[in-house]
Amino acid sequence: YIPLGGSKGSLLKQLRNVLIIFTVSGFWHGANWTFIIWGFLNGLYFIPLLLSQKNRSNLDTVAQNSKLPSLKEIFQIAVTFFITLIAWVFFRAENVSQAFSYLGHMFSASLFTIPQRRDTIPLILILIVVEWIQRKKQHGLEIDGIKFAALRWVIYYLVIFIILNFGGSQQQFIYFQF
Repeated sequence: YIPLGGSKGSLLKQLRNVLIIFTVSGFWHGANWTFIIWGFLNGLYFIPLLLSQKNRSNLDTVAQNSKLPSLKEIFQIAVTFFITLIAWVFFRAENVSQAFSYLGHMFSASLFTIPQRRDTIPLILILIVVEWIQRKKQHGLEIDGIKFAALRWVIYYLVIFIILNFGGSQQQFIYFQF
């Protein structure tokens, strides 16, 4: 980023530099068009922040002094989650046509059906609540204090149990292909 000029120079050069760096980071993950598209999409996602000069804002915790997020924050969380899901389809797909096929299935009528694995919905909701409660911590399972050490380990083992029992079929770790 710095050899390209970083954030110095015209706005057009800054936008170019961001797109180049994100696209190259996609190529770094693998020599496949899916990774390049993933990187490029992340660069595109960053551009509105750069144009509005808000790329250094929103560094605080969501709902910093509140128990619940505002409607604006809920909308921002949902949009971020949505566009991240779109990009990660390309990261995980074996080729571009598979990615678009998967996206087509995502946005079909099946979007409004109840998932087949309904037993995982309560677990997902529990993890979302834990993440929300622990949002000011480095990670959701960061439980401080000696008196809570046993609770922390119970939670760790519970998470391992959930992963092993509900994790689905075994898949090769993504970076083993390099």
